Amino acid sequence: MDPEPFEVGHAVQEAINILSSSRNGVQISEALGTIKCYLGGTENQAPLKEREEFTRVHFSAFLRGLVSNLSPDWIELLTSDQQKELWDSFFLEGPADQVFLVLLDSIISTGPSFRLMKVISILEQFLQTGGMSALMWEVCHQQAQAGLPTFQETLLNKVVCLPDHLCNKLQGNNLPIFFPQNYFPLLATEIIQVLQRISDSLRGGLDCSISFVSQVLGKVCVHGRREEILNVLVPRLMDLTKVDCIWQRMCWRLVECVPDRWIEAVVCGFIQKAPGADVLSRLLGNLVVKNKKAQFVVTQKLLLLQYSYVTAVLQNLLGYLALDSLRRSLLIKVLKELLETWGSSSAVKHSPVEQQLYVSKAILICLSHLKEPEIESNGQELLTSMMGGMKCHLDSNLPRVRRLGMIVAESISSRITTDGPCLKFQYEDDDETRELKSLQQTARLQLPVTDLPNAGNDSPSATPKAVSKRSGNPHPAASAVPEEESDLELDSDDDLIPYDMSEDKELRKMKAPVYIRDCIEVLTGSEDMDKWEATMKVLESLIRRNSATTREVSMELAKVLLHLEEKTYIEGFMELRKRALVAVTITDPVPVVQYLTSQFYSLNYSLCQRMDILDVLALAAQELSQPQASGKNKPRSTQSPCTLTVPCSDSSQNWRRIVDERIKSKTHRLAKSQSLVEPACGPNKFSSLAGHFFFPLIQNFDRPLVTFDLLGDDHLVLGRLAHTLAILMYFAIHTVAAAAMGKSLLEFVWALRFHTDSYVRQGLLSAVSSILLSIPSERLLEDMTDEFLETQSWLADVAEKDPDGDCRRLAWQNLLLMENLLKKLRSVPS
Repeated sequence: MDPEPFEVGHAVQEAINILSSSRNGVQISEALGTIKCYLGGTENQAPLKEREEFTRVHFSAFLRGLVSNLSPDWIELLTSDQQKELWDSFFLEGPADQVFLVLLDSIISTGPSFRLMKVISILEQFLQTGGMSALMWEVCHQQAQAGLPTFQETLLNKVVCLPDHLCNKLQGNNLPIFFPQNYFPLLATEIIQVLQRISDSLRGGLDCSISFVSQVLGKVCVHGRREEILNVLVPRLMDLTKVDCIWQRMCWRLVECVPDRWIEAVVCGFIQKAPGADVLSRLLGNLVVKNKKAQFVVTQKLLLLQYSYVTAVLQNLLGYLALDSLRRSLLIKVLKELLETWGSSSAVKHSPVEQQLYVSKAILICLSHLKEPEIESNGQELLTSMMGGMKCHLDSNLPRVRRLGMIVAESISSRITTDGPCLKFQYEDDDETRELKSLQQTARLQLPVTDLPNAGNDSPSATPKAVSKRSGNPHPAASAVPEEESDLELDSDDDLIPYDMSEDKELRKMKAPVYIRDCIEVLTGSEDMDKWEATMKVLESLIRRNSATTREVSMELAKVLLHLEEKTYIEGFMELRKRALVAVTITDPVPVVQYLTSQFYSLNYSLCQRMDILDVLALAAQELSQPQASGKNKPRSTQSPCTLTVPCSDSSQNWRRIVDERIKSKTHRLAKSQSLVEPACGPNKFSSLAGHFFFPLIQNFDRPLVTFDLLGDDHLVLGRLAHTLAILMYFAIHTVAAAAMGKSLLEFVWALRFHTDSYVRQGLLSAVSSILLSIPSERLLEDMTDEFLETQSWLADVAEKDPDGDCRRLAWQNLLLMENLLKKLRSVPS
C-alpha cells in the first residue's frame, strides 16, 4: 500500500535510520524500495503529488543520508543488480541538479575512503550518461518558471569549476574524465543536447529559457577554457544553423544572453573559430547592434586596444560588419577611428610597429569592403585622413613604418580617385608588402569561405589570391593590359615597330682621366657629361692607387665630393660618391676626418649630407680597423673572420648581426681533419685614429644651429649619429682611447635614454652593446661602477616596458652581456 502524503517525510527519515543501523540485507533493500516508489518510473510508484513533494523537499536530504551512511558493510549485503536498482538509480534517475550538488559537496567534504571512491564512481557515471544535459535542461525549465537565482548561481559555479575541485581533491589519482581537456568538450556536447531539447520544445509551442546555458558558456570562456569548449561547439552550431532558422535564432539568443561581464570572451572566441565572415554572421546575427558591450569589444577593443590577432580574425570581424545593412554604419565608424589612429603622430611615434601593422591591415580590409556610394559620401574625410597619416608615416625614421604609410596611402588614393593619377611610391616588395596588397582585393574578389586563411596561420602564403586578371593589378610596374586584350586594345602609338639597333656599335668610347687633379677639374667645371660620368666610375680606384698624390689634394677632393651633386643620371651615383669619400678618408685620415667631423655640425648642410658624413666615417673606421697581410695585395674577403660590412643606408639594421659576429669570433670551435686558413694579421690603423673620429662627433650634439637641431625635429640624424658612435666604439676595441670613448658614450646614452623616438633609442641601446663588447670588463666595473649599475637598471626597465619590440630585444641582449661579464669576473681568482 502506498504511504499517505503526510508520511513522505517520515518514510524518508525511517529509511535513513535503517541504513545507518541495520545489517540485514532484506530490510535495507525494502527500505530503499519504499523510497524508490517516490522517485517514479516503477510499477508501484507513488501518486504524483507525493513524488513532487519528495523531489522538491526531501530528495537532497535523502541523497546526503545515502552518502553519509555508505559503508562496505551494508553495501555488500546488496547484490550487483540491487545496487544498480536501489543505489545507483537514485543518482542517475533523480533530479540532476540536486544529484550533482550532493555528489560534488560529498567529494569535497569526504577524506580518502571507500565512500569517496564510490561517490567519484557515481559522478563519473553521471557525466557519462548525460547528467549534465539533464541538469542544464532542468535549470532552463526552472528559469522559465522563475526559479531560485541563488541556487542556480551555486550550480553554475560548480558546473564550471568541476575539474578544479576534482583535481584539488584527487591530485595524482584523478580520473581522465575530470581532466579539463576531456571535461569541457563533453560539456560542449551536452550543451548541444540541451539546445536540441530546447529546439524541440519551441517547435512544440512551449516556452523555455536559454540563459543558463549562456551563463555556462560565458563562465567557461572567461575561465580560460574557451578553446576546449568552442572547438566542439562552433563546428556543430555551424552545421545546425545552415538551413534551420530556429537554430539560427537559438544561436543568436545563446550569445545575446551571455552576461556582459563575460561577453568579450565569448565573442572573441567565436570570431577566432569561425572560418569566414558569413559563418560568423550566421552565428552572431546582429549582436553588435543589440549589445553595447559586444559592440565595444568588436569595434574598439579588438581593433584599437590590442594587436595580437592574426589577419584571418580581422577579416572575419570586418567582413561580419560589412555583411548586413544594419552593421555597415559600424564599418564606416570603425574605418574612421582606425584612420584617426593611423594618422596620429603620437601613435606613430610611440606604438609598436606590430600594432601599426595591425591597424594598417584593418584599414585595408575596411577599404576593400566599402561600396562606391559610401566612398563618394566619405571621400573628403578619407582624403584628409590620408594626407595627415601619410605625413606622419613618411616622417618616421623606421623604414617599415614609412612603407606601411605608403601602402595605406596608395590604397586610399586608389579608392577615392575616380579620374586622374593615383599616389604611387617606390618601396621594397617583400612578403609583408605582398600580404598587405592582397588584403585590398579580399572583399571585391568575393572568395568562398574555404579560401579564407586558417585562423592559426598568419603567413603571407595564406592570404587570398586573385582569381581574376581584371580584379586589380597589385604590381603597378607590370602591364595594366590583360593578356587576353593585349592585341586588341592597343594605343595607336603602340603600332609603331621599333627599329632594330642590335647591331649598332658605340661611335666613341670616352677616355677616363688618369690623374687625380684632372678628376677634380672634371668634377668641378666640365660640362662634358660623358667625361663626368667616366670620372666618377674610376675615381675610387685612382685614389687608392695614387695615395701620395691624394694626400696632397685630400682636403680639396673631400670638399668637392661632399658637395658634389649628380649632373646626369649614373646608376649608383650615391654609392660611387660615398666610396670615393671613404677612399680619400682612408688615404689621408687625420685631416679628412677633422674636416668631415667639423662639417657635420656646420651651417647650410642638408640632412642627407650630414648622414653621408656619418656613413663615410663608419665605413672608413671599419676598413682602417681590419688587419692587412703585409706584402700581399689580396682583397679583404672571407679570410678574416672579423670582417663586417656596415651598410651605407642604415647602419642600425646591421647592428645585431655585428654583435652576433663578435660573439661567434669569441667562440672556440674544434676543426676536424681540415686545417684552418691563417687569417691576415697586421697593425690596427684605427687604433691611433679612433679619437679623431669619435670625440668631435659627440661633443656638440646638444647645441642647436639655425638649420639643424638634433634634439628637436632632426631626430632621424640623431638616431643615425647614435648608431655611428656605436659602430666607432665597436671598432675601437683594444685601443688606448676605448675607455675614455666608452665613458663619454655612456654619458651620451644617459642624457638621451628617455627619447621618444624608437629609432634613437635603438641607437642608444646599440651603443651600450658596443661599450660592453669593446671595453674590458675590469675597466668597466672599476672606472664606471655607478654608471654600470644605473645602466643595468635602465635596461631592465626598457626590456620590460618599452613599446618597441627591437628596443626590448636589444635591452635583453645587453642585460645578458652584463650578466656574462659579471660571471666572468666572479670566476677569476682574486
